[in-house]
This record gives sequence, C-alpha cells and structure tokens, in this order.
Amino acid sequence: MQTAVDTKHHLIVAHEVTNVGHDRDQLSSMAQKARKAIGRDELTVLADRGYFKGEEIVGCERAGIKTLVPKPQTSGNKARGYSTKPTFATSRPRMSIDAQRSTSHLAFHNRRRWPNAPQVLSSACPKCPIKARCTSGEYRRITRWENEHVLETMQKRLDRTPQASRLRRQTVEHPFGTLKAWMGATHFLTKTLPRVSTEMSLHVLAYNFKRLIRILGTQRVIRAMRT
Repeated sequence: MQTAVDTKHHLIVAHEVTNVGHDRDQLSSMAQKARKAIGRDELTVLADRGYFKGEEIVGCERAGIKTLVPKPQTSGNKARGYSTKPTFATSRPRMSIDAQRSTSHLAFHNRRRWPNAPQVLSSACPKCPIKARCTSGEYRRITRWENEHVLETMQKRLDRTPQASRLRRQTVEHPFGTLKAWMGATHFLTKTLPRVSTEMSLHVLAYNFKRLIRILGTQRVIRAMRT
C-alpha cells in the first residue's frame, strides 16, 4: 500500500495498492501523483530508507520535485573504523584521488571505478600514511555512479533538515495507524488487486472525510459539498 500524506493536515492526497514486495520503485510515481492531486508545481517529498533508489530520486529531481530520502547504510567500513565513501573528495569528470580507470554497467547504473585493476592501481595507496584508517587490503577502490551528484545534493538537503525523519513518521504513521484500527485484524475483506484497490479507496475516502470534518467542522463541509 502506497500513500502520499499532506504534512499539514494529514490528509491522504494520493494512494495506490500494489503487490510488489518493496517500495524502491514507487517514489517518483507517487510523488508525481501527489503533485497532480494538490495542483502545485513545487513539492518536497519525505520518505523512509525503503524508498531509496538512485533512478527514482533522479526521476523526481528531473520532474522538479525535491526529495528527502535517507540512504541505507549497507557498508561495514564505518563499523570497522575505516573511512567511508563520503570521506573522499571528488570532482567531475575526475576524482581527486586518481584518474578514471574504467566504466561499467551494473543493473543499468553507469558506474566509474577508481582505480580499476591491480596492474593500474594508484601507487599512492601502499605509501599512504593513513592507509590503516582506509582499508585492510593493499588498495582502496571507489565506485561512483554517473548521477551521484544528484544524491549528494539530496544528502546536503537532508543535512540541513534534521527533523525530516521525525516529520515523516508523525505524518504518515497517523493515517496508517487509524486505517489499521478501523480495518481490524483481518485487514482487507476482498481479494484480487482491483477489488482490494476499490476497498482501499473507500477507506481513504472515509478517512479524508473524517479529517475534513475535524478540521473544518460539519457545517462547512456540508456547505462545500453543496456548492
């Protein structure tokens, strides 16, 4: 279940039922649905780590949608006391630590690796005075995606917005908790994706109506429905 929730009033502005077991491919499509629903050109999207995917973030940025999605920490270097990837200063089209060695295509990601093979590795690594803080191997390899600068821009935006994760939890968890309480232990009463989607739409409609009544009052909602 995918939902886009307004941070001010906690109204569900867009939703979609999906049978995909992860959220990594949903960020861009849901963000654009939310922007269309509220009729605004400028939009900032907050999401959890499960939505982090480079292509989805780039898709949002190209559509003019700002993103705040924390990156999953999959590297064990920090726990081992080694320098992490952000430690290295980079510049395009070269990295400051060495010249470009190769370009590879991994899962449709155009990635560049510095350095590439042992026979062309930088001679600086074995002589580096802080090598013990960098790697236990003979050389340290750094891989950089061609759109890495987009992710770096988003990370800087996240660093300037430390309350983003808390705001996301306070916003999206409220509707989910309410809907789950209404639906009970059995959750959906129907089967197949079209029927479940319809059932979910009815739940969302009821939720938004109750929120509107709470925000505006019964009489204002009735008057708005009549106009």
